[in-house]
Amino acid sequence: MTPLTAGVTVPRDALLRLLVVLAIVLLPHVVHLPLWASGLVIVIVLWRGLAAVYEWPQLPRFARVLLALAGFAAVYASFGRVSGQSAGVTLLVVMVALKLTELRARRDQMVLVLLMYFLLITHFLFSQELWTVAYLMLCAVLITAVLVDANHPAAVLPLRRSLQFGGRLILMSLPLMLVIFVLFPRIPGPLWGLPADSGAARSGLSDSMEPGEISNLVESDAVAFRVRFDGAVPPNRERYWRGPVFGHFDGHRWDAVLHATVSAPPQVVADEGGVYVYEVTLEAQRSRWLFALDLPNADKLPDDARLDTDELLQSPREVRERRLYRVESRTHYRLLQPLDDAQRAFYTHLPVHSNPRTQALARQWRAQGLDDQAIVDAALQRFRKEPYFYTLHPPPLGRDSADEFLFDTRKGFCEHYAGSFSVLMRAAGIPARVVTGYQGGERNEIGDYYIVRQSDAHAWSEVWLGERGWVRVDPTAAVAPERIERGIGEALGERGELPGFMNPNRRGFLLRYALEARWDWLNAQWNHWVLGYGPELQQAFLRRFGLLDWSDMVLALTAAVTVIGGALGFWLLRKSRTPDVRDPALRLWQRAQQRLARAGLPPQTAEGPSDYAMRIAQARPELAVEITRIANLYLQLRYLKANDSRTERALAQAVAQLIV
Repeated sequence: MTPLTAGVTVPRDALLRLLVVLAIVLLPHVVHLPLWASGLVIVIVLWRGLAAVYEWPQLPRFARVLLALAGFAAVYASFGRVSGQSAGVTLLVVMVALKLTELRARRDQMVLVLLMYFLLITHFLFSQELWTVAYLMLCAVLITAVLVDANHPAAVLPLRRSLQFGGRLILMSLPLMLVIFVLFPRIPGPLWGLPADSGAARSGLSDSMEPGEISNLVESDAVAFRVRFDGAVPPNRERYWRGPVFGHFDGHRWDAVLHATVSAPPQVVADEGGVYVYEVTLEAQRSRWLFALDLPNADKLPDDARLDTDELLQSPREVRERRLYRVESRTHYRLLQPLDDAQRAFYTHLPVHSNPRTQALARQWRAQGLDDQAIVDAALQRFRKEPYFYTLHPPPLGRDSADEFLFDTRKGFCEHYAGSFSVLMRAAGIPARVVTGYQGGERNEIGDYYIVRQSDAHAWSEVWLGERGWVRVDPTAAVAPERIERGIGEALGERGELPGFMNPNRRGFLLRYALEARWDWLNAQWNHWVLGYGPELQQAFLRRFGLLDWSDMVLALTAAVTVIGGALGFWLLRKSRTPDVRDPALRLWQRAQQRLARAGLPPQTAEGPSDYAMRIAQARPELAVEITRIANLYLQLRYLKANDSRTERALAQAVAQLIV
């Protein structure tokens, strides 16, 4: 940037275009910014636009400094830091907006253009969906159009022409982008690390469970994970996706098992049938759980995953980005785990004086001489025969949640039934725990895979029954069997409690479902081939072309970049060349002009042949006859369409005899 260009004031039209593009680039960040930051950005953008239209004076230097310090302090007060995903992006957005308060020269315009390119990258910290990429590609075209304007200080180009230039430059960059994406050696995980608030926000199941928690989660249609089976697909009643296991109960809330009380993982005995192999694409959730069909085969797990003592598949680190893994599971199994006295005491523990009516009912069953299996059956029979209701909106429960649910409200969701059933079992001396996860899944007919949403969240119980070990018991199936057999939509449809996105009676549901299925299929392909394009997929893909290791990939990348860059450079050179003149008359006239230009008599802008010849005759009278004759012959051939070969030969002879 030369000093002269740096001091040139930005034209009003170029400034207004920049403000509009900046607003479009910042728009998706509105949902991530604090309310004060969004308001500040809107006020500054509007003020700068009005200042350009009405030619208001620039803010004084001390005011700009105070605004910058206040913005920095406000970010720190909101987040307790100025680095990390949310705080860092907020600080960047605020400072970019404050840069507008001193925007005046072309240099400031160029700085803002480069900052807008950087802002595009920050959107991927919050979303990497297909729509995000499409939106940001549009933003890239708009920013490049503003960049084109910034490089034309003499005058603002027409808007259509700026957009054409911007779109053309982005299209020219796509081949190079695709080559680098395919061939550049991939490394596991993200390319950069961020502080603790990086990655997606915490979503899905919690590390504890209390009444109302899962029913609130069911209101969300967000995707938890997608599953593609190799061959056979288990029926809906067998699709239990195992998640966190809770063994500690304080009278109201269930918390994770204290693994110090468990000496060894249980022995798994697989029964015949029910073996399924599948691929899971898990959405980012900021927890270590890798959901798998209950129960994963310990011999065929993802490379870095393990089964803990509760048979929960776990990753060594939090899942902060979308993850693809393959699992084999058995749905017919037994968990044989002998319990010592300490473990039995842990899984039968209940707080003193909590839920007294529930404990009394369990003691009554035991006093009747019922064994463990009979007590389990009695509890399930109570749910089937007595007026219990499966509802998404149960009344709130107090401290003795099991008592209030079993004897008073009798209305609950899966966590109410699983939690109260487990309390009943413990009160009867039967070891019990609560398992949370997902149940079911919706098939996408377009892509032949299954979508498990947050609305499929579920809770069930496991009881320890002597020689059978841990046995899954789902009390929800006793009161609402259609929930397990056909999904939550069938269980709640007649009650009118379905969330809006599930309601088949809503107008346009079928059209929305068809469009949503296709959109989800597109997202699934995007997730697999682009976001999931890690080292394994890259190596498998490139082996088809004979590229076996990193050295081959680097060599192919270098060759491809060289070829594409060379072809692009050759094309640009050809575009910049003066086109060959095919008209003989024009070629002869330009030859005469070149001779006169070497003598210090070049043609002037917008000067016609007659005017040029007249100026030459006045400056050099001795050339008047020759230049006048040349101009007249040229005009006859060029404009009078006199296709006379004699006239053309005469013009060529006159130009040849022109001696300056």
